[in-house]
Amino acid sequence: MTNERKVEITDYKPEYQKPFKDLNVAWIEKAHVVEDVDIEVLDNPDKYILNGGGCILVAIYEEEVVGTCALKNKGNGLYELTKMTVREDMRGFKIGHLLGLATLERARELAAKKVELYSNRDTSAEAIQLYYKLGFEEIPLDTQEYARANIKMMIGMS
Repeated sequence: MTNERKVEITDYKPEYQKPFKDLNVAWIEKAHVVEDVDIEVLDNPDKYILNGGGCILVAIYEEEVVGTCALKNKGNGLYELTKMTVREDMRGFKIGHLLGLATLERARELAAKKVELYSNRDTSAEAIQLYYKLGFEEIPLDTQEYARANIKMMIGMS
């Protein structure tokens, strides 16, 4: 059984691109259709996340990437929390919570004013509960950037 002390949250490296993509495709495919925008971002994280002032954090357990979470810089102090997932067999060990805390800490370091996210209340109920626990609040869904999104949440950084 894993525990929080054995999980390391670290910065993305190019050698993590394949597990970054594989983990995210796996969770999306479980309940949704993988969209073109997903593949584009997952195949090109430098272009779509890192080069724009964002970051990707990964959870490492026993030398394997078991979780990911990214912050995409949307400008004017607004970041989007995206591509958050934990390998299915590793869920229930608070890895998502650790990733969420580390990602919000990174957002503070990046001088984020707000962090938003898009999710699906029907297929990601556990994730949404985690987001509430991290301090996110539901706000009106104002765009259909992702076809599977039916909830938008935001947290102000202070």
